[in-house]
Amino acid sequence: MFRLFLAGLAILFACLPANAQEAGLEPILQNHQEIIVKSSRKTIKPAIDAITASGLPQAQVMLETWAAKDMWMRKSDGLFFAGKKVEGRSYELTDFDTGEVIGTYEKSDLKQLKPNSGVRAMIGTALVQYQLTDQDRKRRLAALQSIQRDPEGALLEPLRASIEDETDADLKAQKQRLERLLTIGYDADTAARVAAVEEMSNDLGVDVRAALSPLVVTTRMVAPNLPTDENIAVLLEPGSEALSRDEAYDLLVASNLAAPRVSQDDIRTALSANIDRGRVGGVPVAQLNNETARTQAYAALAETGAVSTSVTEADIDDALGKHVFFETYREASPAVTAAAEKALDHIEFKVGLNQTLDLSLDAISLASIYFLAAIGLAITFGVMGVINMAHGEFIMMGAYTGYVVQQFIPDHTLSIIVAIPMAFAVTFAMGVAMERLVIRWLYARPLETLLATFGISIALQQLAKNIFGTQARPLTAPGWLDGAWVLNDVVSISYIRIAIFVLALIFLGLFLYIMKRTRLGLEMRAVTQNPRMAGSMGINPGRVNMLTFGLGSGIAGIAGVAIGLFAKVTSDLGSDYIVQSFMTVVVGGVGNIWGALAGAGMIGFLQKGIEWMNPSNTLAAQTYMIVFIIVFIQFRPRGIIALKGRAAGD
Repeated sequence: MFRLFLAGLAILFACLPANAQEAGLEPILQNHQEIIVKSSRKTIKPAIDAITASGLPQAQVMLETWAAKDMWMRKSDGLFFAGKKVEGRSYELTDFDTGEVIGTYEKSDLKQLKPNSGVRAMIGTALVQYQLTDQDRKRRLAALQSIQRDPEGALLEPLRASIEDETDADLKAQKQRLERLLTIGYDADTAARVAAVEEMSNDLGVDVRAALSPLVVTTRMVAPNLPTDENIAVLLEPGSEALSRDEAYDLLVASNLAAPRVSQDDIRTALSANIDRGRVGGVPVAQLNNETARTQAYAALAETGAVSTSVTEADIDDALGKHVFFETYREASPAVTAAAEKALDHIEFKVGLNQTLDLSLDAISLASIYFLAAIGLAITFGVMGVINMAHGEFIMMGAYTGYVVQQFIPDHTLSIIVAIPMAFAVTFAMGVAMERLVIRWLYARPLETLLATFGISIALQQLAKNIFGTQARPLTAPGWLDGAWVLNDVVSISYIRIAIFVLALIFLGLFLYIMKRTRLGLEMRAVTQNPRMAGSMGINPGRVNMLTFGLGSGIAGIAGVAIGLFAKVTSDLGSDYIVQSFMTVVVGGVGNIWGALAGAGMIGFLQKGIEWMNPSNTLAAQTYMIVFIIVFIQFRPRGIIALKGRAAGD
């Protein structure tokens, strides 16, 4: 008999959840009808909590309908439905529990529920636990993003429950990472929080630092005795560097533990309000022109009770001596704050190392740009001794050549492949023409050469303005160069910069091959070291000079294509790089390819280093760099790597 009783009792309890499920969602909505209809962010939370706690599958549909402003209440009985407009002012209502259409009603018989943005945000947070296990990957991703934007402790358990069944590897990794971050901030188990902090201490993500930083935030406090229920960060001594005497007393006043000090302005106001027959506190008004008299008069008023008593220095010392000043962590657990401080120190150290790496990558990238822009100038200046002020305009011509090519070849990858040799051909031909028509008549006359090339520079700029206008023209990089290589949240470098670095290495290798493995290179080296002896050996110095100038100009054109991928293509493009090109050549060593490489590296690292120390003023950074280079040249007038031969002799 007793066994039958127990079996019946078990069956009864087993039926209770089923009956709750059968009751459906509508009873819950009716229990909170008033706050649902008049919903506000301050009052709606109990209703949303009850809906999500029900565990009913239709709760997700109901919350989504409510957030979309498609939930309606039937005025006749106060029941809630999903509404869909059909004809005119009629709406088709669907029951949330059964999913069946119950009929069509006029709008006048219904009340539309329009939650405001605050309520919709709370509904969105409640929906997250359903969306974390949704079949649609986009919804699961949206749920994770919602948690990242507005993390809450209530979302920790649903997030943990969704990790094991997650099929997408990327989303699973994101869930595991987010679970660790929520554990740090919201888990009730101190040991679990400490373990999560230690696990994430090697992660440089901004979100990790954002999760750890609130744990070590402190509040400055004062009390008659040191409290035992606070997580004390540090004790403060009034009058120390961390807490001045005035700050300590102000804290006492703010905590209602001491009387406020009376300022001179307060004294003047009180004296003005208590003038009686030309006197204040027995002191004639005419004598209140100094602080001592005003203090005496105020003290007399205080004795009569007309004003509050002023605080003396002795009173301040006495009050400070009777209280303890300290900073307390907002986080209650000492173990958590200790782990967080240790993790933040470790992260800060690693961030510093990675910032150094990021700065070095930026410097190498800048150096590769300067090297690519200056390599042509290093060739012409080294072999011929020609100061070509129009070198920047050859860079500009190369960039415009790339732009023109893209007007005929819409495929950006193919257009760049075609533009590079085309830019070389155009600027090579222009360089040869310039050498034959102008430069060769001015050898050994550097000032005339400088003026002539400067005039050509201005003419080429104006010609570009006449042809292409003054507006910047786009030179679009291929799609595979979009974005950046991201090592972590600190270190990244754009793919275009990487491509330019690779291009600079290619041209370094190509130039070395030409100089060491070809007849032209042999003749160039011979003319550089001793032009007269080279001429007596059958080498035509004029031909070598022509080809050298053309080669240098052609490389400048290719540099223009590369630079145009990230800079504005205008007629002034070359002017932005001519100064850096000359500095690179002069600092590295005139006419030496290795010197140009060393000079570009030195200037790139120097400029980035100065910009890092003074990031708000790039003009000042360039000024400091030029001053440094001027001083450097005083000690190394022939550059880092000096050249032997005609250029060195000149």
